[in-house]
Amino acid sequence: MELRINRVSKNYARDKWGLRDFSLNLKPGVWGLLGPNGAGKSSLMRILATITPPTQGQILWNGVDIQRSPENLRAVLGYLPQDFGVYPNLNALEFLQYMAAVKGLDRHTANRRIEELLLVVNLMEARKRPLGGFSGGMKQRIGIAQALLNDPRLLIVDEPTVGLDPEERVRFRNLLSDLSGDRIVILSTHIVSDVEATAGEIAIMNRGRLLQQASPEALLRSVAGKVWEWVVPSEAMPALRRTCLISSMQRRADGVRLRLVQTQPPHAAARAVEAALEDAYLYVMSRDQQEQGA
Repeated sequence: MELRINRVSKNYARDKWGLRDFSLNLKPGVWGLLGPNGAGKSSLMRILATITPPTQGQILWNGVDIQRSPENLRAVLGYLPQDFGVYPNLNALEFLQYMAAVKGLDRHTANRRIEELLLVVNLMEARKRPLGGFSGGMKQRIGIAQALLNDPRLLIVDEPTVGLDPEERVRFRNLLSDLSGDRIVILSTHIVSDVEATAGEIAIMNRGRLLQQASPEALLRSVAGKVWEWVVPSEAMPALRRTCLISSMQRRADGVRLRLVQTQPPHAAARAVEAALEDAYLYVMSRDQQEQGA
């Protein structure tokens, strides 16, 4: 099983590109697509879901061009878009039954899958409530359930944890991990902790371009020895923000504890600390900004 993205670009206007020469080969497992808002993640997800065509490039699902034969992919695709809409007058059970029919599931299979998924997303007790009365987090969970109805080989979820409370977020992360064995799962997000908890491979993108693809371990090794903690007075912060890559800060009685990412210690009083995935992500983004500025 393989999804191959070959030099895909998407142009929306004369000088507005959602994607530029993007290439990536995906095998089974959870792939984290990480980047800021506006990086082109949703553009790529819509192309992979055969909703919109690329301007340039080619996407192959098991060697077959999805633009020429989209039905080969659609039959095994599960997709949760970032802006997921529901029919407010249907209840959760009716909505999932409708979506199962759209996906071509027979009634027996559909009923079994719906019951399983309502339990997985913790909506069994709310299954007969109209969706119009659901909270944002509950609507997100019903969106997750509909994406899994046909037991997809390719599962695409775009910003899936937005609106979920911490307990629901953990449940969803565990669900993705459980699903990863025999399918390709693409988790598109700007939340580093979601990727850190689930993904075996991470693709970092910005401005429509792929900046780096690596395992979490490789990304962490790339910033090993480059992460520092340093306590500074509050009045030093404006100058440091202009000159240093600060990944986090915490105010204390004796000043501000900074976490910085750079090759050399910022001061003799700074101490080296263990790198986190967010440090690696910020380091990759910072290098891209420097290269674009240059």
